[in-house]
Amino acid sequence: MRNWRFKEIVVMAALSVVFAVVYLAFLPAGKLLVGLFGPIGYDLIFGIWFIVSIIAAYIIRKPGAAFLSETIAAMVEVMIGNATGPMLLIAGMIQGIGAEAAFAATKWKNYATWVLMAAGVGSAITSFTYGYFMSGYAVLSTNYVIAMFITRMVSGALIAGLLGKALSDGLAQTGVLSSFALGKAHQKRNAA
Repeated sequence: MRNWRFKEIVVMAALSVVFAVVYLAFLPAGKLLVGLFGPIGYDLIFGIWFIVSIIAAYIIRKPGAAFLSETIAAMVEVMIGNATGPMLLIAGMIQGIGAEAAFAATKWKNYATWVLMAAGVGSAITSFTYGYFMSGYAVLSTNYVIAMFITRMVSGALIAGLLGKALSDGLAQTGVLSSFALGKAHQKRNAA
C-alpha cells in the first residue's frame, strides 16, 4: 500500500463496510434458496459475496485492492454479527486471493469486462475449494458437487464481475470517482 493515496484507502474501507452489511442481508436469501434447492442454493447467489473485491479493484486499480477489501468486509461482517465468527475472516481472505489472482495475472493493468468476470470466477474457485474441505461437500455425489462448482463460477462471473462492473460504472458516471482510476478512464472515454 506504499503508493496508495489516503482517499483510496478511505473509499476501499467504506466499500468494505457497505458490502459487509449487504453480505449479511443476503444470508437469509441464501438460506431460503438452500431450503428450496439444497446446498446448491447458496451457489446461485454466491457471487454477491465476492462483489466488493471486484468493485474496489476496478475503481482503485492497485495491487491488493481486491484482497484487502474482501478481507476488511469479512472482518466488519464478523464484528456486526455474522454467526460464522472468526472463521469468516479466513473465507474472506480466500475469496480475496481468488479475485486478486485475476488482476495479478494482468499485472493490474487490464480491467476489461472479461478480467472482472475472471476475478469473480477466481473467487468462486478459491472459495469453493475451501468450502469443499470445510463444509463437507465430499459426502455429496460427484455430479452434484460439479454442478455446485459450475453454478458458483457462473454466479461469480455474473454477479460479482458483471454486476460489480455495472455498479462501478454507474457510480463513475455521476462524477464522484473523477479522481480515481476508473473515473479518469470514464472521462477519457467521454472526451473521445
